[in-house]
This record gives sequence, structure tokens and C-alpha cells, in this order.
Amino acid sequence: MPPRDHLVEARRRVLLSAAGVLVGAVGGWFLFDPAFRRLQQPILDMAAKRDAAVSVNFAGIGTALDLRLQVAVFLGILISAPWWLYQLWAFVAPGLKRREKLSTLAFLGAAIPLFAAGIAVGLYLLPRMVELLTTFVPKDATNLIDADQYLTFAMHMLVAFALGFVFPVMMVALSWLGIVSPRAWLGGWRWAVLIIFLFAAIATPASGALSMLALAVPMTAMYFGAVGVGALRRPKRREAEE
Repeated sequence: MPPRDHLVEARRRVLLSAAGVLVGAVGGWFLFDPAFRRLQQPILDMAAKRDAAVSVNFAGIGTALDLRLQVAVFLGILISAPWWLYQLWAFVAPGLKRREKLSTLAFLGAAIPLFAAGIAVGLYLLPRMVELLTTFVPKDATNLIDADQYLTFAMHMLVAFALGFVFPVMMVALSWLGIVSPRAWLGGWRWAVLIIFLFAAIATPASGALSMLALAVPMTAMYFGAVGVGALRRPKRREAEE
């Protein structure tokens, strides 16, 4: 395919992906209230448990509208993830062999539930993070949590866990396609662990060491697991090549 046709196809796939996100964002607009209640619930539970004044505060007159738009787009990206992931696959598929197409489809099928699993783990850990962080509020003090900061923290945390769970699938894909060997992954494990902890620290900056470890430790375990899974198919590939 000529370079110009590649650019045209890339633009078409980007527009289709954007349209899917837009449709998802429309649904996300109407899902804002239940989503906000779900994210706010840990704070309400903590306030009731400790009989303390802890609440989410909308400081500005336009804060509620701005946050609703942000959360709608965020939910739109999550809802439309299978669609825009398919568009990415459809763009690169013409350059792949039949076996490679089947492999990438399998990886895509594995990435979507793992992405959802990462979101679920993030939602599970969010109340525990809130409980830990609010324990440092002095007794008889009022903790008015800025809604913008809190929702941004929650969304960053969910995305970080989702990407952390998808990362091993990318490792296995690169190993099975022969781009990066399992021995190379294993040889660079020290750098990998360092990068994982740096990513966890950057992705969860407002929640302290506990959330960083909650993300970094499973990612490290999945890293070595992905190395093992990636090595399973290497002998078969060598036999096929011979």
C-alpha cells in the first residue's frame, strides 16, 4: 500500500475510533450520577464509620459541569475500548500474515478482559486507599475533599491498574511474534522492575506508597509470568521455521 493510502487509512481509523469514543461519552454523560455515587461512596462510608466531617466539595460554580464532561469522556473511552482497539487491529492487520492475524486477535481478546479486571481491582482498592489517607485527618477537623482532585485521582488510579494488567499481554505478543525474545525480557528484569515501580509511583502520585505497591507488586509478578508464557511457544516457532 502506498504511503498516501496508509495515511488515508490511518485517518479513517482515527475518525472511526473518535466516533466510538463520542458515542461512549454520550452514554457516559448519563452514567455520571451512578459513577459519581460509586466513587464517592468510600468517602461517605468513612464519614459514617468515624462520625467525622468528610465530604466531596465542588468549589467553583462551573466545577460540576466541567467534571461531568471529564467523567463522560473517561467513561466513553472505557465503554468504547473494544471498538477503538479493533480499529487499531484493523489498521495493522493487512500487513500481517494469517497466523499473525489470529495471534493478534487472540491477544486483543485477552487484553479486553484484563483491562476490565484492572479497573475492577482499582475499584476494590479505592475504598482502602481512602480509608488509609483519611486516618491522618486530626480529630474534630473537617476534611473537605476537592471534587476535581478526588475524581482525577480515582480515574488515574483506575487507568493505571488497567494498563498494568494489559502490559503482560503486550509482552507475550512481542515474544510470540519473535520481536523480543523471552531471554531478553528476563535479562533486563532489573530495569523492568525499576521501570514498573517508577510507573506505579507516577501513576498513583496522590495515594502514597500503599497504592504504589498495590500496583507495582502484581505488575512485577505478571512480568515474570509473561516471560514464562512467552517462552512456551518459542520451541514450536523454531520447529515451524526449520
